Amino acid sequence: MALHHRLLLPRCGGIPRGLGCAGRKLRVLGCERGTGRRRAEAARSVTGGPFCPGAGPGAAPACSLAATGVRSWSCMGSTISILVRQRNGTDSLHADSSTCVHNSYQDKEEVVLWMNTVGPYHNRQETYKYFSLPFCVGSKKSISHYHETLGEALQGVELEFSGLDIKFKDDVMQTTYCEIDLDKGRREAFVYAIKNHYWYQMYIDDLPIWGIVGEADENGEDYYLWTYKKLEIGYNTNRIVDVNLTSEGKVKLVPNTKIQMSYSVKWKKSDVKFEDRFDKYLDPSFFQHRIHWFSIFNSFMMVIFLVGLVSMILMRTLRKDYARYSKEEEMDDMDRDLGDEYGWKQVHGDVFRPSSHPLIFSSLIGSGCQIFAVSLIVIVVAMIEDLYTERGSMLSTAIFVYAATSPVNGYFGGSLYARQGGRRWIKQMFIGAFLIPAMVCGTAFFINFIAIYYHASRAIPFGTMVAVCCICFFVILPLNLVGTILGRNLSGQPNFPCRVNAVPRPIPEKKWFMEPAVIVCLGGILPFGSIFIEMYFIFTSFWAYKIYYVYGFMMLVLVILCIVTVCVTIVCTYFLLNAEDYRWQWTSFLSAASTAIYVYMYSFYYYFFKTKMYGLFQTSFYFGYMAVFSTALGIMCGAIGYMGTSAFVRKIYTNVKID
Repeated sequence: MALHHRLLLPRCGGIPRGLGCAGRKLRVLGCERGTGRRRAEAARSVTGGPFCPGAGPGAAPACSLAATGVRSWSCMGSTISILVRQRNGTDSLHADSSTCVHNSYQDKEEVVLWMNTVGPYHNRQETYKYFSLPFCVGSKKSISHYHETLGEALQGVELEFSGLDIKFKDDVMQTTYCEIDLDKGRREAFVYAIKNHYWYQMYIDDLPIWGIVGEADENGEDYYLWTYKKLEIGYNTNRIVDVNLTSEGKVKLVPNTKIQMSYSVKWKKSDVKFEDRFDKYLDPSFFQHRIHWFSIFNSFMMVIFLVGLVSMILMRTLRKDYARYSKEEEMDDMDRDLGDEYGWKQVHGDVFRPSSHPLIFSSLIGSGCQIFAVSLIVIVVAMIEDLYTERGSMLSTAIFVYAATSPVNGYFGGSLYARQGGRRWIKQMFIGAFLIPAMVCGTAFFINFIAIYYHASRAIPFGTMVAVCCICFFVILPLNLVGTILGRNLSGQPNFPCRVNAVPRPIPEKKWFMEPAVIVCLGGILPFGSIFIEMYFIFTSFWAYKIYYVYGFMMLVLVILCIVTVCVTIVCTYFLLNAEDYRWQWTSFLSAASTAIYVYMYSFYYYFFKTKMYGLFQTSFYFGYMAVFSTALGIMCGAIGYMGTSAFVRKIYTNVKID
């Protein structure tokens, strides 16, 4: 009986969770749930569905696999042929021949199999060119390919022609397409890949297919390479709707031997509609788990409670404050002097004083408003267009939207800087325009050095760097300038309800928990609490093998985050002003921005307890981009908190009479 394995879709937080085989029994060893380890012995077959315990936000199971003979990785019986729905209309791959990827084929028309990347399973972002391993190429004429989109280039997509001859609806029996001369160096390369559980990715008609390079025996002494790619392609009329890969032909790696690589193609008619070919590979049991629904409901209830509590406290407290201040106005000067005046009214002459470092502050506010606009637009577009089905489209869309929303940055940052009396508006415009791009590009530049050292496909090409720089200088900067000019002219004049005193008022001593530093540290707890469950799903989508598609949930979480952030910063600011401390601008911003600290701390927990990442490249990539994500989230939350608090402060000082 031929030895073979079928690679199946891991629905277990990014780690293979089960084994199955056709006609043979095998073991599933060492399953982990969370930090505890369970040893299980089980015998299952592919037809019965391999055992795989459920996963959720509280558990990230991992299984070390051991079996003899036929091997299948599985979970919930779903194949890992991750299918990506094509764009409507023509989707051409640029090539130097007439071959291109489109959505409809004629009988016997050529279908291109592209080889993409290969890399260790546990390090999803550590990928290399497929032919960096000593695989051989088919004899068919080579087709060159270059990146279609900026997002594809930044994500390290490296499509290379496989050289295999595949035609639409034309079955191919097992055929040898090349031969590997296995010398000592090539054997060591394959052994290293097998030890590190290397996977590779291929594309047919824009549909990704995943396979494993090889496997070791139970003792880890002998290593085997899968040499036979058995492709099964489903079609509906003249369109490809399904692709499956079964790897067979396990050959022991022996130095100074020749290994023949072969393939076959089987075409099968399918009832799957072209529009639905991606749906069955999504994971509703994970993303629509009841824990996910419960977390959304729990956050929503927290919002209702928090809004009600804030409204009740502030309305009652402010009503008493207004009554007290009105009573004080009826007193004569002697009674007022003898009275015990205190509270937020006493700082009316300083509350609208410009913040310290207004240039940096206004740039952060403008950048935060832009990040919020980008998040909102991208989520809406993803809900409408299903961006998750197209390779690199999410990143490309985010870059395009960020560039297009640059006037938002300039408008809010420039107008705030003008209201605070800033005069170096050109410098502020430059800082606001390049604050986020400099942070992202600086991190990417550092990680790029490591990627180049590793010869990884994630190394950003020089042409892509030039393209990003051109976007910054010729799109983002001019649009930011337009926004700055509009902001300064339309809303740059200070129209505060209270005059600002020439001499700053001394800040009285207060209790330790009313200090701005304490308020800042505690201010991010509730906003983080409203999103940390969603962070698990987002992290699992990006760092493991999941496809995030529930953007309706993400939109709800974004709305909840905004409401919670505004409520928390308003309460913090009220208590700060009531303690006669008028330094509310930076406090409101930083108390909301401290959410980033908790998100970054959670990323450490996720790395050590929910993944099996290792190595300098993957670790640097993870913590580098998590720092960028957390910082951007913090700037957005800070801007939201400040904007809401600013409206609140203006409102309360407008409604009180000031002498």
